Amino acid sequence: MATQKDSGKRALWLEDAWQLYNDIENGHAHVQPTANTYAIMLLAWLRFNPDSASPTQTSAAEGHDPTSLLRCIISRQVSPALVVADRAFTTNEEATQAIKALSRAAVQMGLSSVVNELGLADSLGRQVDDPLENVPEAIPVPDVEVKRKEDGSVSELTTESPPPVPEGDIPFNLDTLRRHLGQVILARRVLSEDLVLRQRLLEQSVYNVAVERMKRQAELFDQLGLPNKSLHSTDLRTWMWHWHQKLQARIEAEIQNLEVEERVIARLKRRPKDGMQLTPFLRLLKPEKLSLITILELMHLHGSGGVQDGMKTARALLSVGRAVESEYKAEMCKKNNISVPTSVPARPGEQNIFTSLGYRDLHARRVAARKYMEDAEEWTTEWTQLVRVKVGSFLVDCLMDVATVQRSIKDDRTGEIISEEQPAFFHSYEYQRGHRLGVIKLNPAVADRMSKDPIAETLHPRHLPMLVKPKPWLSYNNGGYLYNRTWAMRFKESREQELYLRHASDAGRLELVFAGLDVLGSTPWKINKDVFDVVLQVWNSGERFCKIPPAVPDEPEPERPPNMEFDNKARAIYLERQKAWQQAKASNHSDRCSINYKVEIARAFLGDTIYLPHNVDFRGRAYPIPPHLNHIGDDLSRGLLLFGETKPLGERGLRWLKIHLANLYGYDKASFDERVEFVHEHLEDIYDSAERPLEGRRWWTKADDPWQCLATCIELRNALESPEPEAYECALPVHQDGTCNGLQHYAALGGDAVGAAQVNLAAADRPSDVYTYVAKMVEKSIEEDLARGHEFAQLLSGKVSRKVVKQTVMTTVYGVTFVGARDQIERQLKDRGDIPPEQCWLAASYLAKKVLESIGDLFKGAKEIQTWLNTCARLIAKSIPQDRLVQSLTEKHVSRGRRSTQPRWKKEQMTSVIWTTPLGLPIVQPYRATKRKQVMTALQTVFISDPNVPSTVNSQKQASAFPPNFIHSLDATHMMLTALECRARGITFASVHDSYWTHPSSIDQMNAIIRDTFIALHSSDVLGALAQEFRERYADYKVPLAAMRGLGMKKLTNELSKLNVSPDDIKLLQDSEAQAEDEGAKDEEGLVDLAEDDDIDLEEDAEVVEKPKKRKRVAPDDVEGRLATTFVNLVDILPPLPQKGIFDVKAIKESQYFFS
Repeated sequence: MATQKDSGKRALWLEDAWQLYNDIENGHAHVQPTANTYAIMLLAWLRFNPDSASPTQTSAAEGHDPTSLLRCIISRQVSPALVVADRAFTTNEEATQAIKALSRAAVQMGLSSVVNELGLADSLGRQVDDPLENVPEAIPVPDVEVKRKEDGSVSELTTESPPPVPEGDIPFNLDTLRRHLGQVILARRVLSEDLVLRQRLLEQSVYNVAVERMKRQAELFDQLGLPNKSLHSTDLRTWMWHWHQKLQARIEAEIQNLEVEERVIARLKRRPKDGMQLTPFLRLLKPEKLSLITILELMHLHGSGGVQDGMKTARALLSVGRAVESEYKAEMCKKNNISVPTSVPARPGEQNIFTSLGYRDLHARRVAARKYMEDAEEWTTEWTQLVRVKVGSFLVDCLMDVATVQRSIKDDRTGEIISEEQPAFFHSYEYQRGHRLGVIKLNPAVADRMSKDPIAETLHPRHLPMLVKPKPWLSYNNGGYLYNRTWAMRFKESREQELYLRHASDAGRLELVFAGLDVLGSTPWKINKDVFDVVLQVWNSGERFCKIPPAVPDEPEPERPPNMEFDNKARAIYLERQKAWQQAKASNHSDRCSINYKVEIARAFLGDTIYLPHNVDFRGRAYPIPPHLNHIGDDLSRGLLLFGETKPLGERGLRWLKIHLANLYGYDKASFDERVEFVHEHLEDIYDSAERPLEGRRWWTKADDPWQCLATCIELRNALESPEPEAYECALPVHQDGTCNGLQHYAALGGDAVGAAQVNLAAADRPSDVYTYVAKMVEKSIEEDLARGHEFAQLLSGKVSRKVVKQTVMTTVYGVTFVGARDQIERQLKDRGDIPPEQCWLAASYLAKKVLESIGDLFKGAKEIQTWLNTCARLIAKSIPQDRLVQSLTEKHVSRGRRSTQPRWKKEQMTSVIWTTPLGLPIVQPYRATKRKQVMTALQTVFISDPNVPSTVNSQKQASAFPPNFIHSLDATHMMLTALECRARGITFASVHDSYWTHPSSIDQMNAIIRDTFIALHSSDVLGALAQEFRERYADYKVPLAAMRGLGMKKLTNELSKLNVSPDDIKLLQDSEAQAEDEGAKDEEGLVDLAEDDDIDLEEDAEVVEKPKKRKRVAPDDVEGRLATTFVNLVDILPPLPQKGIFDVKAIKESQYFFS
């Protein structure tokens, strides 16, 4: 009536309709609303709401919108799908509008199940192209029984049911991921245009998904008519559901008891235990959510920390407490309905960031946006470690009381089945490295199921790519994901790092860093459908193919030697090979699960544009926050990704696309023209690879990076087959990589002409390859030993490739030790597969010595700078602020039991090495001696490390890690400068540390920017600025003369003599120094892989020297006793800067292979 017949009285008709609806909802009309009722009222709102084409205001309609209607629909238990399918909707357009309106309301209310239901309803009624149409599902990692022949090869595979594997056999972690991604896929259909709401759904808590999954599993068994719980008691998910039901009731009861106890304590005016009340923290989340968090966190920690079938108690309690804190803060953010700023600074044509005016404008805009955001949020302060442990202890103790499993065993004598209820978790103690360690162990039945359904790596939905541009970074802890709190830096429990970062952020000195992270996060990506189809086909085949491990390990088990019991050497060889085989088997399964994640995520985001929010580690290096599928990942991850925007190739872009293909294939040490010619010679192979990747000759599989090579083959073939190849719209990223980038920075810092030539800073007709150069030197030395019949020379002759020595050469200037070099080379020799595993260690020892000898004076300039950095860091770590030194020497000592003989100033050595990057980012090295605090819990006494408690620094780590950390901070600065300049010029940019990516047509522009920013960085006297910062920051710091006993102090003899230190004291230090060198040479530690994301602990380089003559031993107590009250100013003994060489950094402009 309001629409057609009596539209003149529209307001009257609508008033009556809404009034009648209100009476029905309030119970005055004595009738129950139906799906038709809600459909009519939803239609009325769609047609006549204030934002519609015919807005009509009525008093009875106030307060009604899709959210209020959906709330009533849910409370009346009416299916939303029936509402949108009602006959009241006469057109497809109105039905679609109704679905979208209810879906938006469902996302706002956090009802992901309603979004699922509406997505299914929409998919049944529309004929729109779906990106996932005809895309098969990925077969998950199944439980497979393997039968092998006598020679160890696989003869037969048996699964419980034929592929595809039924849902019940999907590993727990993958099941969780699939259910969550299933919601994302359904939401695509109903929220295709509203990406912000889809992103909100994507960030919904994992716990909501988990409870639905466990409940569904338990209901399934009940539907199958299995009342006897023992018949399905071995199912992990069913156990977890029953634990959850009992635990949430137990938590509610225990919280009520605790509240009564705390009220009594407060009434009696007594101080509660540990001085804190626990119930305010436990009431932040509902018991249902607390129960799920506790169960999932403990299951995830299974097998962690070197504890078999269990976990360390302290780690478990902290993890549960931290998970409760994170979930509460996530819920708070969602409730606030934050309006997210969408503007990203430094668009093309805007004010240049690098001018002072542009910087002030950038800071002002960011401060205003941050103030607006903070006004909309109600964040609590960070929880202390004590609170986390107490909350975790309360919840874990409740779980251990209620969680049980039923185990059955058959009596061999009577044949009777005996069943028993047993605890699912129990507390125990183990000894590790001589220390008594409290652990929480899993019942053997639970541990057995965990080995078949691994959940240790369950993917949290907050770690998925984003569907909208990330929230701009407004402060150090506000940016990235829209509704989940993330930090601009990965602190690793270092309070000191967080304080320095917060201070710099509040002072407005991090604007360029935040802007750089915004640039990296705003780069759009999409899934490469052509490559994904090939990956999925290979994955589902279960075969080993191009770095994808097989579904079943295909390497034969080592054969047991018949003389093993009598021949110790044969026994040792067999055990070594058996261990390697077991490790390879476990690694195969782990790799398979990791790739399974990538495939599932890629499938879910087919057809979408995605974004990867970034943050930095403590050195300033940028990383994507989503860990599983990103461009910093492996070859497969990179091959699956394209830029979300296309650009025409152009003539130069087509050339760079060909060069890129040659680089990926491994033909990257030739000139550019030769690389282009290489592609022309293999055009037939390229076409075959693109058109028949699996059925053809498979030329692409022989590439160094096969999946990226396949993506490039497909893109190049499409471009060449298009009517105008130079006009082809290309989305493939093309890389420009630095040549041993750490050495490039060292050569530029020191003006080292020889080193610059080796790493392509100087112009040349062909690219230099320092790794091949060293490998040839090593081979030449091995040939000399071969002539003398050396055992390992015979074993290694002709096997020292560029790859074997690459990592050791790259890390030599970072301070790699002999032990570290040996470990690196041993890994490479094992990967070759043509050297017996039991001989790899001794062969690596021989080869490491050769590599270190061959490098010699090749990087002399870099070595001098490294020594200067190391010495400065060692002195800083030994220093003490003057005010603290005076206080420690004058304050009265309060004796607590046994008197310590240690000088008091030793407890004041808390000075970290701190410096500021050219972009203003403060870098604080976190290496400290850990202090532990004892906390009493219901399970045991837990010792936790509190980052807020001051502790002395680890001076050895501070010194050895400073050179690589400083160089990494420089390459991070160079990358950020390049990113900002690329954004200012409208160039798409992404990076993997020292590998810079853009469209093929933009390579020449980006190359010019890379060189300009590198020259600008190193034209600013970086080392001089660092030395000046040290002198200002540590101006009033003192170094105890006794603390200067250690490596590297010989060079300070002249400085000490100038400071009126007596010759006898200097002689005493020199003798103790020589003794420390002898001891230090025996206790070298290795170097971790520089490619790892973890912090790098590098030790001093130790040369192999002749055994010195015995000296009179100098006791440390003698040194400390004699020099206990002698101190020198730190700034007076800082070593002078190394003399700079003749290389001019501006010559890089002429080097075409600097980045290539």
